[in-house]
Amino acid sequence: MKPKVIEFHTDEELMQEVKNLAAQGVSKENLYVVSHDEDREKRVADTIDASTIGIGEEGLDTFVKNIFRKKGDKLRAQFEELGFDHTEAEVLESKLDEGKILLLHKE
Repeated sequence: MKPKVIEFHTDEELMQEVKNLAAQGVSKENLYVVSHDEDREKRVADTIDASTIGIGEEGLDTFVKNIFRKKGDKLRAQFEELGFDHTEAEVLESKLDEGKILLLHKE
């Protein structure tokens, strides 16, 4: 089952949503931060104690291929590994191109 996606314009909005979800009993282990900027992604995820998409979520094959891919291609491949079809992955990646930051919630 693919994760629920919530998009944000600012890091602060995302962090507040994580606090709200945690107050509702959602485990932070099921929350993934995705950004086009890897430093931003890691900084926000570390601040709120959430996850980023890694080898466990994308699989070894995709992980290795992503080492040689451009950032946009890498993100689309990660989204597809999480259950999104190609078109959905392109739409999500285009939102990241616009500077948005995404929170993926695996239920």
